[in-house]
Amino acid sequence: MAQPNFSIEFFPPKTAEGADKLRAARSRLAELKPSYFSVTFGAGGTTQKGTLDTVLETRAAGLAAAPHLSCVGGSEATIRDILKQYQANDIRRLVALRGDMPSGYGLGGAFRYASELVEFIRKETGDWFWIDVAAYPEMHPQARSPQEDLQNFNRKIKAGANSAITQYFYNADAYFRFVESARDLGIETPVVPGVMPITNYTQLMRFSEMCGAEIPRWIRLKLASYGDDTESIKAFGLDVVSRLCEQLLAGGAPGLHFYSMNQSEPVTQIWQRLV
Repeated sequence: MAQPNFSIEFFPPKTAEGADKLRAARSRLAELKPSYFSVTFGAGGTTQKGTLDTVLETRAAGLAAAPHLSCVGGSEATIRDILKQYQANDIRRLVALRGDMPSGYGLGGAFRYASELVEFIRKETGDWFWIDVAAYPEMHPQARSPQEDLQNFNRKIKAGANSAITQYFYNADAYFRFVESARDLGIETPVVPGVMPITNYTQLMRFSEMCGAEIPRWIRLKLASYGDDTESIKAFGLDVVSRLCEQLLAGGAPGLHFYSMNQSEPVTQIWQRLV
């Protein structure tokens, strides 16, 4: 089995203070030697410049970086311009997503689905980029069925994606079942589990409601029982997520992609338990 690849996700900071915190977190996380850092892209392209700036600063620090690129609301011209900027800066990896519409934003744009974005990237740039796409072991919240969701995933792969990163989850069986179903369709593309550390119960519940990630009942009840005891929440979360990562790697996952929330400690603690 090949050596697992680990990657870490950031979001572009919106303030000078946030930028300083991200630099400190990135410096600490760089010590773990991940394969690359990815940088998110806001709804409707609202953080486009922030994404580019963060990626370039990450590269200037001697680290591999992969910008996220979402297509909802974007025109072919705007996406083409972004691709040219990344090519001009010798960026070779992208995370191609449909993305979310910003609040109050009507329907529009040249692309409706991530598969169309992947196809466009390939048409414009050939094999310049390694393209990651999203996968949803527990089903995309807007999909009508698991079968439909799997077919949507298959379209992204056929359009030219090289690998996939999943939405976070806390049930390893959901991941393994998804990969098995993909293999049954003939999809051999690597599917890397997305990992969300647990540090804040309220925040986790809010995120999960938005993205459709299921928090198993036993985890929800245990977290709720701690109330405002932050240290107990973090300790329990560390145990749960570390064990999940161990299960995933033992079961053959090709790596792990950590949603850092621009913090270094939670990812570092999980990482130290795995090495």
